[in-house]
Amino acid sequence: MQERMPEWFKVKYNEEAVNEVSRLMAKLKLNTVCKEANCPNLGECFQKHTATFMILGSQCTRNCRFCNVVHGTPEPVDTEEPMHVAEAVRDLKLRHVVITQVTRDDLPDGGASQFAKTVSSIRSLCPDVTIEVLISDMKGDKNSLDTVIAAHPEVINHNIETVAPLYPDVRPEASYERSLSVLRYVKEKDSSILTKTGIMLGLGETKEQVLQTMDDVLTTGCDIFTIGQYLRPSPAHVEMKEYISPEIFAEYKEIGLQKGFRYVASSPLVRSSYRAAEALQSGDTL
Repeated sequence: MQERMPEWFKVKYNEEAVNEVSRLMAKLKLNTVCKEANCPNLGECFQKHTATFMILGSQCTRNCRFCNVVHGTPEPVDTEEPMHVAEAVRDLKLRHVVITQVTRDDLPDGGASQFAKTVSSIRSLCPDVTIEVLISDMKGDKNSLDTVIAAHPEVINHNIETVAPLYPDVRPEASYERSLSVLRYVKEKDSSILTKTGIMLGLGETKEQVLQTMDDVLTTGCDIFTIGQYLRPSPAHVEMKEYISPEIFAEYKEIGLQKGFRYVASSPLVRSSYRAAEALQSGDTL
């Protein structure tokens, strides 16, 4: 039986702000991972007119056991989507935008060209906006990764999600080593691009495994590391073993900084794109 959610984990829901951004997304036929993944920070971020746009539809070709994004038959690629995202960025007056995707193993390039077109479209309408992309592993294909790198977003994020021993249960369709290789390849190809990754806690990982994951990620040259609490979307998803206390998150933040990450965001409510602009524009830590 899952323990009751602690009081310190509960957040306020700003219905007016959520509805305002949701109406714009519907008008432009866009998806936000904020709603698809049931992010607990949805109200706060929407109130600030920030959102993580999810391109390439809402149907994912993989079925990761932790994720609330729908697994199913993917939609055709929308050729107007890149400009629609740019229009939303302009209308929301964003200063930093995060673009993520459903995994599209059905596409030869994994969706890389749609990322590049979206970055280009945003730059054409909003040249002062900084851009972060949160990509799948794209099966580790270097040509696909080259396409994203050539678009030169300020940040390329690829989440490793959990510690290596838990991959068979949590990410059975992914590879720990392949995710590390994606981060390493980006940094080797263009060291001026910040790389970023993150993990979830509460899945049964040990402290030693978390620290080993930090060390493994650091070998890739990764700059930014995020740590947040896993929340089980439904009984069909992988079980959450425990709520991790804010004190332990704070300890991991300090350890990560001591180990050499440029920026660490670590608290129960942290998600990979939460306050992403701060990670890019500030030398402070959350």
